[in-house]
Amino acid sequence: MTLFRQIYSLLFSLFLLVVASLGYVQFTETQSFLTKQMESDLNNASTSLGLMLTPALQAGDTAAAETLVNVIFEGGYYQNVKLTWMVDGKQQEWNNPLRIEDVPQWFINLNLFKTIKKQSTITSGWLQLAQLEITAHPGFGYHELWRIMSNTIIAFSLLFLVAIFTARIGLTWILKPLHTLSEHAKSIAARQFGPGMALPKTTELKDLVTAFNSMSAQLKQVFHSLDEEVGALRKKNLVDPASGLPNRQYLVSRLNGWLSEPSSGALFLAKLDWLEEVHSKYGYQVRDETIRILAEKFQLQLNEITPSVIGRIAAYEFAFLVTDVEHDQISKYLQTLIRTINQEMSKAGCKPNEDFAIGIAERIGQMNVSDILAQADNALQKALQENKTFHWFETTEQQLFTREQWRDNLSHAISNKKFKFRWQPIQFCDGDGIAQRELYCQLELGDQLAHAGQFMPYIELLSLGALLDKCLIETVYEQKLLERSYEPLAINLTHQSINDPQFHEWLNHFLRNATFIERICFEIPEAGVYSDLKSCQHLCNIIRDNGAKFGIDHFGRQFGSMSYLQELRPSYVKLDQSFAYYDETHHNSELCRALINVAKGLDIQVIVTGIQEKAQLERFNELRTDAYQGFIAPPVSLD
Repeated sequence: MTLFRQIYSLLFSLFLLVVASLGYVQFTETQSFLTKQMESDLNNASTSLGLMLTPALQAGDTAAAETLVNVIFEGGYYQNVKLTWMVDGKQQEWNNPLRIEDVPQWFINLNLFKTIKKQSTITSGWLQLAQLEITAHPGFGYHELWRIMSNTIIAFSLLFLVAIFTARIGLTWILKPLHTLSEHAKSIAARQFGPGMALPKTTELKDLVTAFNSMSAQLKQVFHSLDEEVGALRKKNLVDPASGLPNRQYLVSRLNGWLSEPSSGALFLAKLDWLEEVHSKYGYQVRDETIRILAEKFQLQLNEITPSVIGRIAAYEFAFLVTDVEHDQISKYLQTLIRTINQEMSKAGCKPNEDFAIGIAERIGQMNVSDILAQADNALQKALQENKTFHWFETTEQQLFTREQWRDNLSHAISNKKFKFRWQPIQFCDGDGIAQRELYCQLELGDQLAHAGQFMPYIELLSLGALLDKCLIETVYEQKLLERSYEPLAINLTHQSINDPQFHEWLNHFLRNATFIERICFEIPEAGVYSDLKSCQHLCNIIRDNGAKFGIDHFGRQFGSMSYLQELRPSYVKLDQSFAYYDETHHNSELCRALINVAKGLDIQVIVTGIQEKAQLERFNELRTDAYQGFIAPPVSLD
C-alpha cells in the first residue's frame, strides 16, 4: 500500500471513530433527555388530572370523571390511564394503541425507552377518593429521537465527506514532494539523470531532497566521466593527432569487420608526396595545418557522395574505405577525391595532378585484410611507376544485374516476399543458453540466392529500405518464426526506416495487433543514431511502448559521445566487430573496458560480436560482457 493510502486510511479511521463517538454521545444524551422529559410530563399530567377529578369524584359523577380523563388522554402522549374508585372498587381504563408515524418499525423494535408509569391517590382532605395510574406513551420519545438522530447523521455525513475530500487534497499537496522524490528515484534507477528537484517547504523533506540531488549529480558526473574517458582513449589510440582522422589501427580493425560480413565496396590508398614539398617550403607547422584542412575537406566533400571511413595511415598516406556501394558510386567517389586533392594543391602553390597517386582495390569474393591492403598497395605502386594519378584493380566478376534490373528484381522480391532466412545464435558468456537469435535474409533470384552484401547496396541506393523492412517483419510473422524459438529474434532496420515517419506509423499499428511482441528485437545501427537522434527517439519509443525491445548495433564504431544511451535506453548494445581484432599490445582493452563500463553503468546488456575462436572470447571474459556472437556459432538456415 502506498504511503498516501496509509495516511489517508489512518485519517479516515480516526475521523470515523470521532464521528461514531460523537454520534454515540449525542444518541445517549438525547435518549436520556427525552426520558426525563416524558417523566416530567407524566408527573405534571398526573397532578393536573388528580386536581381536576376531585370534584367529580366527591360528587360520584362518573360521566364527568370520564369526560375530564378523555380531555387529558386525547391531548397528550399517554398509552394507558386507569382510574380505580375507592368507594366501590370500580375501575375505568383508557387505552391508546402504540402507533407512531414517520418512524421506521425497526427503530421502534429496538425498545429504546422503558415503560414509564405514574401512580397517585386522589384525596379530599383525609378521605381517599380514587387511585390514578397513568402510563406514558413512548411515541414522543421515538419520534423526537429519530428526528434528531436523522438530522445528526445527515450533518455528520456531509461533514465527513467534506473532511475526507479536504484531507485528500491536503495530503496530495503535502505529499507532492515525496511523489516527486519517488519519480526522481525511479529515474535514477533507470540511469536517467535529469535536473535537480526544487527544495520543498516541508522541513523534514529538505534534507532528503538535498541528498537525492547530490546523489543524482554525482552519478551524472560519473557517467560523464566515463564518456569523457571513452573519448580520451579513442583520441589516444585511434585518432591521428595532426589530421584528426582515424589512424591505421582503426582502419585495420574496420577492414576486419567489413571483410567478415557479406558486403561490397573498395579500398583507396592515396600517397600525397606534394605535402613533402609544403614541408620543405613552409615548415612542419604549415604542413600540419595543410593536412588538417585537407582532412576536413575530405570529410565534407567525400561523405556527400557516400559515407566512408577516411584515415591517415602514414605521414603522407591516406586510406579511404567505401562500403555497401555499387561500381558507379566508387567511380564518382574517385573523381571527387581527385578534384578535392587538386583544389588543395592549387591553394598550396603546387601543380595539380602531380606528386600524388591513388590505388583502388575492389572487394572480390573472400578476402582478408592482408589481401585487400596488398592489392590496394600494388595499385598505388603501379600508379606511381606509370606516373598516373590513379590505378584501379577492378574486379573481373560480372555484376549480376544493372541498376534498373536490380530495381525490378528487388521490387518484385519485396512485393512477393521472395526472401529466405537464416538465424545466428547469440550465446551467453557464462554458457547458460542462448540470449537471442539474429536474423539474416537472402534474396531468391531464379535458381540462385543473393546474400545481403550483394543486394543491400542497391536497397539503400534505390531507397527501398522501408519497404524491405516491412516485408521482412511481415514475413517473420507469416512464417511463425517467433513461435519456433523462445529466445528473442533480432531484426536489423535500415537507415531509411529509421528516418521514415510513415514506417514509424506502420510499425506502431503493426505491433499493436501482433503477438509474441516480447520475443522481437529491432537493431538500430549506431551511425543511424548519430545521423538523426530525434527520429531514433521516436522510433524507439514506439518499439518500447508496444512491448518489444531494441538494441544498438556496431556500438563504439562512431566517434562521438555515448550520451545517446541515456536518451534511447536500449535493452542491449552490440560491440562493433572491430574490437574483436584489436591486439592487446595496442592497449585497446582499456577502450573496450571503458565502452563496456558506460553501457553496464546504464544497466544495458553488452554483446560482443565478431568472435571467431575461443581465444578471442577469453579476452572479453574479464571485461564482464554478457553474450557473444560470431562464426564460432555460425548462422543456421531456416527451411
